[in-house]
Amino acid sequence: MARQAVLTRPDGPMKFWAVLHEAVLYQRFAVRPDTMRDQLRRLLDIAELPSVTLQVMPLAATPHPGGAGGFNLVGFPGPVPDVVLLENLIGATYVEGVDEVQVFADAFERIVAAALPVDDSMALITRLEEESRR
Repeated sequence: MARQAVLTRPDGPMKFWAVLHEAVLYQRFAVRPDTMRDQLRRLLDIAELPSVTLQVMPLAATPHPGGAGGFNLVGFPGPVPDVVLLENLIGATYVEGVDEVQVFADAFERIVAAALPVDDSMALITRLEEESRR
């Protein structure tokens, strides 16, 4: 919960923008069937925060750079340079060079453009959450 508090802190929340692939919204857990419903509800709740933007990459999306793997683009205020975090099974790698980080910033713009608009993304998540209650 402490990590999530940065989204609502009084001195100015951290901005968070995520693009989730539609396939992750269909994951089911046989041991706890309510898990995905709860996660979908949490996504909808978090998406209401003004500092959070969520989009869904549809299954039928055109090719985009997100197919090469996930990454976290972290921007800082002031003179601190942006970085990219790449996580994998054996650890993490930080990309720090301005030109290299720009490659990821450009890729994120293309990913956002290929994803569903925010309203459509929220409508899809809402529909799946409602269906999961049946």
